Amino acid sequence: MLENFRRGSARLSSLFLSAWLVLATVGCSEPRELTTEQAVALEQRVRDRWQTLVNRDFDAAWEFETPNYRSVFSKSMYRQQFSYSVEWELTGVSILNYDAPAAVASVVARVMTKSTKPTSAATKAIGARPLSIREKWILIDGEWWHSVNY
Repeated sequence: MLENFRRGSARLSSLFLSAWLVLATVGCSEPRELTTEQAVALEQRVRDRWQTLVNRDFDAAWEFETPNYRSVFSKSMYRQQFSYSVEWELTGVSILNYDAPAAVASVVARVMTKSTKPTSAATKAIGARPLSIREKWILIDGEWWHSVNY
């Protein structure tokens, strides 16, 4: 009988602990939204970065990358990833998601692209093409930084 009491008591303790953990997790997992100020700052930061790309100022674009990225990759290494045969025009920015615990936002930049050196009649006829480019932005010490890892 004492053994049954111990088993029942252990089950009750385990059940109580499980219920407490579920309640604690639910309380902590409520999604937190970006504040209006954070969303405005993020959208402006995305627009500013894209303007540097439109202007082909890749050294300035490098400044928008995370501090960790910049500690590893030099400006000259960063510049080499871009083509001078494409023109961009930013047409819109949308914030898709924000993971508050990770301080990471998913953003879509809508961009019109066109070749600067059309090599065929088809390329000339197509002209500019719309693209939606998904980006990850990280909030570090109140500042938004573009992350090349997506």
